[in-house]
Amino acid sequence: MLHPTKKENGEIDDVSCSDAFLHFVAIGWKVLFSLVPPPHYLHGWATFFIAIIFIGLVTAIVGEVATLMGCVMGLKPGLTAITFVAIGTSLPDAFTSRTAAQKSRYADEAIGNITGSNSVNVFVGLGLPWVIATAYHYNKEVAPGAEPSKYIVPAKGLGISVFTYLCLSVIGFFVLMCRRVTVKGELGGSTGGRYCSALFFFLLWVIYVVIAGLGTYGVIRDF
Repeated sequence: MLHPTKKENGEIDDVSCSDAFLHFVAIGWKVLFSLVPPPHYLHGWATFFIAIIFIGLVTAIVGEVATLMGCVMGLKPGLTAITFVAIGTSLPDAFTSRTAAQKSRYADEAIGNITGSNSVNVFVGLGLPWVIATAYHYNKEVAPGAEPSKYIVPAKGLGISVFTYLCLSVIGFFVLMCRRVTVKGELGGSTGGRYCSALFFFLLWVIYVVIAGLGTYGVIRDF
């Protein structure tokens, strides 16, 4: 919400144009998340589950908008998934990690949230729909004597994408370990070190998108 400052004589300063613009752009999300109950309700469990539901809804909306954007731009679904959809679904994790890094004494919560969220995306976000779809096609009515229908969805470029991600992830964790040895912490440090680390991680993401995109379009042969 907007928080205008009060002058000594009791008058209220006007908010800046950027603050007002961001406020009205995000007013719908602010109203939506105002429905999340306070933390003292049910010892925080109500807040936890309602917030997860709202985050899931926002992620679904952002992912759908990103998919439509890729369709309009003429991009293949594989490239759209590793760019627009991935960014849209990872924004809540990015903001959560930022808040954890600012408020916690150590970076364990921020980095743990990133690795944990990726684990949930892979094991639950992929495994649960897979099980549901497989069970649906297995129990689907078929002609007498015919075999149950199989659930097969080929993913072109998945091999090179996963391999590239694993290699770059190892490099990323190596950088974090080097920072722990040199600056005694994964996050923070000198201004130059922070910007260089951030730029290097952004470069790793660019390399991943380029290689995975080339694999999606068949420029690089998939495994």
